[in-house]
Amino acid sequence: MSDFTGIVIRSTGSWYAVKTNNEIINCRLRRKFKIKGIKTTNPIAVGDIVKFISDGKNGYITAIEDRKNCIIRKATNLSKQTHIVAANLDLAILVVTLAYPRTSTGFIDRFLSSAEAYDVETALVWNKIDIYDARLFELTTKYAKIYSNVGYQCFMVSAKTSENIEQIKTLLKDKKTLMFGHSGVGKSELINAIHPELKLKTKEISLYHKKGKHATTFAEMFDLPFGGSIIDTPGIKEFGLVDFNVEELSHWFPEMKKVLSNCKFYNCTHIHEPQCAVRKAVENGEISEERYYNYLSILNNVEEQPAGWE
Repeated sequence: MSDFTGIVIRSTGSWYAVKTNNEIINCRLRRKFKIKGIKTTNPIAVGDIVKFISDGKNGYITAIEDRKNCIIRKATNLSKQTHIVAANLDLAILVVTLAYPRTSTGFIDRFLSSAEAYDVETALVWNKIDIYDARLFELTTKYAKIYSNVGYQCFMVSAKTSENIEQIKTLLKDKKTLMFGHSGVGKSELINAIHPELKLKTKEISLYHKKGKHATTFAEMFDLPFGGSIIDTPGIKEFGLVDFNVEELSHWFPEMKKVLSNCKFYNCTHIHEPQCAVRKAVENGEISEERYYNYLSILNNVEEQPAGWE
């Protein structure tokens, strides 16, 4: 057998499609992997660089190279296991919608704080603006302004009509990008608008529940004709944070990080301490109240993490 190095472009459970020298080899793990003590449902993720041996037909993964970053989440709200969504990213795009289905700012801020912690650049894309009435369009504009002021690139698009899709193509060029969000926000439809030849499966949202149905069942990476690649992922309901603590959380909110040194106490939680620079910035309108309240909600969740969490 020969030794190779390649990138994982698809993960379907026990099998991994690994691309090397423009050839795709189906591989399995040769042995169990344990990465930095993390209990994970998937030791290998799309985007991982792996070493493997192959007989020309199938391969066996023998090692995983160090990751530069990743997006990781709790497998479920009550689970101690984690799930690695994708690795070695240049960019993550969080696709959100304010209706059909609704994406809460709490979900957005949990994702963004995790991306900050794991060193993944993120942009926000509001999809389905073609079906928004004046109220929803105004609300989308309001939120885009909040996140733009924090420093995140924000886009308002329609995958259905291709409105502003060229802006997204420019953003993606020559980057390895993750597409992430709730079921039904239009991730696969957006990828189809960017690269029509892929013809990814899409599903309409449930009109009764106004929630999305799963169209994508596993993560997969696709090359883009104008340079770069994009990773489509199954939609999720919630985003549970991994390995966060009370002292660090405010560092993953960029607008809070800017003023932390002005707090009276170095270990300020920004809840009740006197002379807190973060609360003062909220009162002055320099930090969004909604972002601050989402910070408090996340902080409460971090404090309630069960003992022994890894």
